[in-house]
Amino acid sequence: MKIAGIQTDVVIGDPDANLAKLEAVVRDEVTRGTELTVFPECFVTGYCFDSLNEAMQYGEAIPGRSTERVASLCRELKTSVVFGMLERDGDRLFNAAVLIGPDGLVGSYRKVHLPWLGVDRFTTAGERPFEVFELAGLRIGMLICYDGGFPEASRVLALQGADLILLPTNWPPGGRNMAEYSINSRAMENGVYFAAVNRVGTENGFPFIGLSRICHPSGNTLDGLQHDQEGIIRAEINADEARTKRAVRVPGLHVIDRMADRRPAYYGQLTEAHGLLRPGRDEPLE
Repeated sequence: MKIAGIQTDVVIGDPDANLAKLEAVVRDEVTRGTELTVFPECFVTGYCFDSLNEAMQYGEAIPGRSTERVASLCRELKTSVVFGMLERDGDRLFNAAVLIGPDGLVGSYRKVHLPWLGVDRFTTAGERPFEVFELAGLRIGMLICYDGGFPEASRVLALQGADLILLPTNWPPGGRNMAEYSINSRAMENGVYFAAVNRVGTENGFPFIGLSRICHPSGNTLDGLQHDQEGIIRAEINADEARTKRAVRVPGLHVIDRMADRRPAYYGQLTEAHGLLRPGRDEPLE
């Protein structure tokens, strides 16, 4: 499958403008042979809202207005798209990512790990298990931004059989090390393709750093942008390379299999609560 990641700016509070950009970009990508086009976190809405009430007016159901608009485009062009949005479910708001294919909505994901930043100060943490979705024979897992800094999330998706993990993100300057080092590590340690698609521009005083990249299951970078300007990254995903976990480097002398060589009996502490306060959430604000 040929994929593209769209590193672009977003207009906060203007879903129509952002979706119009999505439509134009996807049409162009289809002419280039792209089969799956990936957009950043909160692409439909923007990210740096100052209150729950402000953000809530842009929350939508899934399926809903925005997903149906993109689904219509995907049906017309026989293509697939992933994008970030705010999902409203009753009085709760989730930071969500959506996968839509030629036949409509394939699946969605609600961000599990929430930083004290932007709209994530007001959203509810996702409560659904991590999940892998199948699209045209490719197994796809979705995470969002801060999730990428928690290796357990990627490992669960890999154990579920993901070939490709997609990370729509809104990295500010503090996310530079994540962009430059962790994406390759997540790909290598799980033997999966990993695509991180960041935004650019400045929103309510917060700049975004770009640095989007797609990594091979070996950990090598297939394509990436080393700047904070608009651009597109592209790569071809070969599912067989993600499903071949056993690497024979020297027959009989050097064999690596990070799935088979795991020792889960020693990992129990990973599931225990740490007991520490979370700044901004558990501690009272002054």
